[in-house]
Amino acid sequence: MPLFSWPGWISGGKPVTDKQKGSLGQSLGPLKHATFAVLWGATVLGNTGSFMRDIASSWMVTELGGGAAAVSAIQAAGTLPVFLLAIPAGVLSDILDRRRFLVAVQFFMALVSTILAFLAVTGSLSVAAMIALTFAGGVGAALVGPTWQSIVPELVPREELKDAVALNSLGINIARAIGPAAGGAILAGLGAAATYGGDILSDVLVIGALLWWRRASTADKALPENFLGAFRAGLRYTRASKELHVVLLRAAVFFVFASSVWALLPLVARGELKGGAGFYGILMGAVGAGAIAGAMLLPRLRARCSANALLLGASLLSAAVMVTLALVPVKAVAFVALLVLGGAWIMSLTTFNGVAQGILPNWVRGRALAVYLTVFNGAMAAGSMGWGAVAEGIGVPSALLVSAAGLVVAAFVMNRVKLPTVEADLTSSHQWAEPLTADPVANDRGPVLILVDYRVARDRQAAFVSAMDRLSTERRRDGAYAWGLSQDSTDPERLVEWFMVESWAEHLRQHQRFSHAGADLQNEAVAFHSGAAPPLVTHLIGIDARSLSQIGSSPIL
Repeated sequence: MPLFSWPGWISGGKPVTDKQKGSLGQSLGPLKHATFAVLWGATVLGNTGSFMRDIASSWMVTELGGGAAAVSAIQAAGTLPVFLLAIPAGVLSDILDRRRFLVAVQFFMALVSTILAFLAVTGSLSVAAMIALTFAGGVGAALVGPTWQSIVPELVPREELKDAVALNSLGINIARAIGPAAGGAILAGLGAAATYGGDILSDVLVIGALLWWRRASTADKALPENFLGAFRAGLRYTRASKELHVVLLRAAVFFVFASSVWALLPLVARGELKGGAGFYGILMGAVGAGAIAGAMLLPRLRARCSANALLLGASLLSAAVMVTLALVPVKAVAFVALLVLGGAWIMSLTTFNGVAQGILPNWVRGRALAVYLTVFNGAMAAGSMGWGAVAEGIGVPSALLVSAAGLVVAAFVMNRVKLPTVEADLTSSHQWAEPLTADPVANDRGPVLILVDYRVARDRQAAFVSAMDRLSTERRRDGAYAWGLSQDSTDPERLVEWFMVESWAEHLRQHQRFSHAGADLQNEAVAFHSGAAPPLVTHLIGIDARSLSQIGSSPIL
């Protein structure tokens, strides 16, 4: 894959050090931990089986006479559940026993493949059945995705976490390289039932590895979250994070256009390239091989290029592949093009994921990444259905050309909307003192109104308001559902910040979530305070007939 070096694309032009050149060997370190190695190997086998199943289903739709719309529906059925369920799945991964949850869902996914195999043996496969069962398999994938990501910190030391995450990405692409080729070969030689049987076997191996894992028991959290509360907290954070909005916007635009090549590739292989099931598997394997090669090149690319440059390059490469598939229907050329596509795809995925990881605090990482997965799969599902409909009307080659043109235009337009580059310190600062109360407060009491009294000279109030506006984003992201700044009508130099959270427990969690980056913003605001004592913080808790506790106040956050 060429290294882009056009003006404006390079972030620093830094030379690659010997340490960076040896990063691949160092990144294998997590495999020395037996539990991680076993579960990593199991996930590679499980993903390999899933790719085999998907290859069989996509190809069997064409065998049963399905056109572009039917093939695209299969692609959408696999991704739509993640769009619908990623956020609930992210919440479940935080509140359930992750090992038991994974085992239960893997049993469900094995059942789906068993039904597919039975229908294939009895000659009862239909387009409608495959779409429905592909959707069911997508439900399973949607449920386990955030949970697999969440268990990684339990398997390796913190200093090896980044390497473990990188190994997971590499494992997915190893499966992408092996699964489609193996699935195509089995499908061509032994039929669909045997291919689905391979997926069943991979699910059994994953279940065995999970049952072998003796997960250490974890102590209950002091402030455990219920499903709805955790769900709302994740959505509040997403709504308030402007940096995440940029990532989601750019991801949605990219994947809507890039999804065309995945939706239409079975038709390209069968129609334009006159290939069979085995050749289709080889093409998909080429994507995986290209992704592995791209993953090996990425450390060097990241050392020289900004995230925006990498994404622009990935978009242009993907568009070039679409044009090649549309205009040069030659098998060897298509194989090389799919190698390039794999490299471009891993470049875009790791760029988006890396930026998202860098701007998220740990407490909401799973839920916010689930929102990203929702946008990713929603864009893929909508794009697959849309480009399938376009191909029905103007033909597959023309649809690929239109999507390629759209991707190029979108890439240059979106390149003006820069991805976040500053990775602030989002670890907890523990700056807020525990709020003082006259009597114990039940965790479910609420809502809670927090008042912070400042004294600010009139000539400094404009700058103070600007600082508070920046701080308000932190308040909302950490749990506030309303925020405001008010001035005392009888004392214009008294300014009161107020914000509301839904319960006393949620405010205590807000104390735990407040980051070092937020503390810097708060210190900037407090610097405008001219009173002799620190700003006074008052907590007002909603009351009803069942609970009439005295309201307490603490002298400072």
